[in-house]
Amino acid sequence: MIATDTKRPRNVDWKRAAAILYGDWGTSKAYVVGLAFAVGGYSSFWLIAAMCLLTALVGINYLAICKHYPDGGGVYASVRHRSEVISIVGAFLLIADYIVTAALSALSAFQYLGVGNPELFAGAAILIIGALNFFGPKHTGTLAFWISMPTALVVILLACFALPHLGTAFHHVQPLHGGFAHNWTGFVGIVLALSGVEAIANATGVMKLNPGSTDAKPMVTKTSNKALIVVMVEVCLFTALLGLAVNALSGLEISGGDVNAPGAPGVRDYMLRYMAQVFVGGALGPALGHVAAWAVSIVFGFLLLSAVNTAIVDLVAISFLMSRDEELPRGFQKLNKFGVPNLSVIAATVFPALLVVLMKDMASLADLYAVGVVGAIATNLGASSTDRKLGLGRGERLLMFCTFLIMFAIEVSLFVDKPNARVFAVTILALGLIMRGLARENADRRKAALPVPALAAVGGPAITSLPEPAFFNLNTGAACGAPMMCAVRGIGKTLDFAIEEAKETDRPLYLLFVREQPIITAEDRKRKWMDDPEAREIFAYASEKADGHTVLPCYAVSESAAETIVDIAATVGTSQLLLGAPQRNTLLNILRGNMVRQVSTLLPEEIHLLVCA
Repeated sequence: MIATDTKRPRNVDWKRAAAILYGDWGTSKAYVVGLAFAVGGYSSFWLIAAMCLLTALVGINYLAICKHYPDGGGVYASVRHRSEVISIVGAFLLIADYIVTAALSALSAFQYLGVGNPELFAGAAILIIGALNFFGPKHTGTLAFWISMPTALVVILLACFALPHLGTAFHHVQPLHGGFAHNWTGFVGIVLALSGVEAIANATGVMKLNPGSTDAKPMVTKTSNKALIVVMVEVCLFTALLGLAVNALSGLEISGGDVNAPGAPGVRDYMLRYMAQVFVGGALGPALGHVAAWAVSIVFGFLLLSAVNTAIVDLVAISFLMSRDEELPRGFQKLNKFGVPNLSVIAATVFPALLVVLMKDMASLADLYAVGVVGAIATNLGASSTDRKLGLGRGERLLMFCTFLIMFAIEVSLFVDKPNARVFAVTILALGLIMRGLARENADRRKAALPVPALAAVGGPAITSLPEPAFFNLNTGAACGAPMMCAVRGIGKTLDFAIEEAKETDRPLYLLFVREQPIITAEDRKRKWMDDPEAREIFAYASEKADGHTVLPCYAVSESAAETIVDIAATVGTSQLLLGAPQRNTLLNILRGNMVRQVSTLLPEEIHLLVCA
C-alpha cells in the first residue's frame, strides 16, 4: 500500500480568505446601520462607534487565534482539548449563530430587493440553496471573491457620496440619552458587526502555509493576518462612516421599532439603499439616485445570499464533525454519493427556513442572533486566554482575557434583557445535549454488542465479510516503463483499460481511490483502504485482474478529489494520468464541477491526461 497524506488542500490565499470572511463579516453593515438608528435615533452613531471599537478588539484577538490554531475548526476545535463539555456548549452556540445567520441574511437580501412578503422569498431561497448543497461541498472562495469585489466597490462609492454630507451629519448627531444601563442595553442590541469573525478561525485549515512552514508544523499567519486585517479595517471604517452619514438624512422618525423617512416608510431594513438614493440623487439627479439604489440592492442581495450558503456549509461541516466525535447521532455523518451528509444538509436548511418564515422581522431575528455569536466568541476567547499551553505572550493573553470579560458581560445582558434570545439559545442547547446523550448511548450500546473488533464502513455498518485482496506486486522495478496512474471511482471499463494498458506497455500502475468528504477529521487522516468497503472491493478486483503485474494501490480521504489526484500524481512522478469520462448529466456537472476539467486545469504540463470514454 502506498502511503498518501490525507489532508485538506491548503490552497486558499489571503484574497480568497478575505472574500470568504467578507461574505459573512462584511454583510452586517447592510442591516446594522438601520437597526442602530431604530434603537438610538440621531444618537445612534455613538453606539455604532462603540460597536466598531469592540469589533476591532475582537479582530485583533482573532489574529492570535488563527496563529495558534492553524488547522481550523473554530471554537469547537480550539476548546475541545480543554473541556469536551465547554466545546459542546460553544459548538451549539455557534450552530444557533449559523441558523440565525442564514435566516437573517436571506431576509435582509429580499428586504433590499424590495419584494412583497420577503420572509417567504427568504425561506424559499434557503431551501433552494440547501438543495444545491446536496450535490457536494462548495469550493466558493473564488465565487465569494467575485461577489465581494462589486460589493466593496459600491460601499466605497456610497461612502464617497456621503463624505460631503458629514458636516451636516455631525451637526445632527445628538448625545446619548439616559443613563449607562439604558445605553448599555442599546449597545448590546446592535453588536451584529461581530457576526462572521469565527469564519476566519474555521478557514485556517485550508489556508496556504507560510514560506518554510510544513503540514507537520503549520503556520498560516501571512494569509490569515492579511485577510483579517483588510476585512476588519473595511468593516470598522465603513460601518462607522455610514453610521455617521445616516445622521445627515433629515426627517427620519422612529415608529414602532421601525424607521420612517419622508416619502419612504419603513427604511430600517434597507437603510443603505435609501442613503444611496438620497446622496447620489442629490448629487447627480433623481434618475441616477434610483440607479444607485438598485445597484446597492443587487450587490448586497447577492452578498447576503452568499452568506446564506456559507452558513449552511458551516452548519453541515460542524454537525458532521460532531457526529464523527460521537457528539451527535451517526445519521449526521452518513454520506450520499456526492460525499455530503444528507441529514446534516436537511437540518441546516429546514431550521433557518422555518425560522425566517416564523419570525418575519429583522429586529426579532437580530435579538436571537447576538446570543449565538457572542457566546461562541466568548467561549473561544475565554478558553484560549486561560490555556497556559497555548504559548500566548503576556500582552496577548491579558488583552484576550479582557475582551472575554466584555463579551461575557454582553452575553449575560442578552440572557437577562432578551427573553426570546434566551429561549432560543437554551432550546438549541437543550436539543443538542439531548442528541448528544442519544449519540453517546447508542455508541456505548454498539461497542458492547461487538464481541470482536470490526472494521467501520464510511458512514455505514461494520465490515465483516469483504474479500481480502490478493498480494499486490509492489516492485516498481519489475516493470521497465515510466509509471502511469489511474484514478478510479468504481469497477468498470476505465479500470480494465488501465490494467491492460499497463501490462501491454510494461509500466507500473498506481491505482488511486479518493474518498471525497466535506470535512476531514483526525480519524479520517488515519483511515486506510481496508476501512472503506468500496475501496476494498475495487482493490480486490484489481489485484486479481493484474495477475502479478506491478500495481501500487493508493488511497486518500479529501474534501477536493481533483486537487488530491493532481497532488498524488505529481508526488509519485507519474507520466500519464487516466480518468474515466464524466457520466453525470449536464446539470450535475454544473452544480459539482466537471472532474476532468478541474484536473486538467491543475495538472502539470509534464503529466499527460488520458480520458477513457
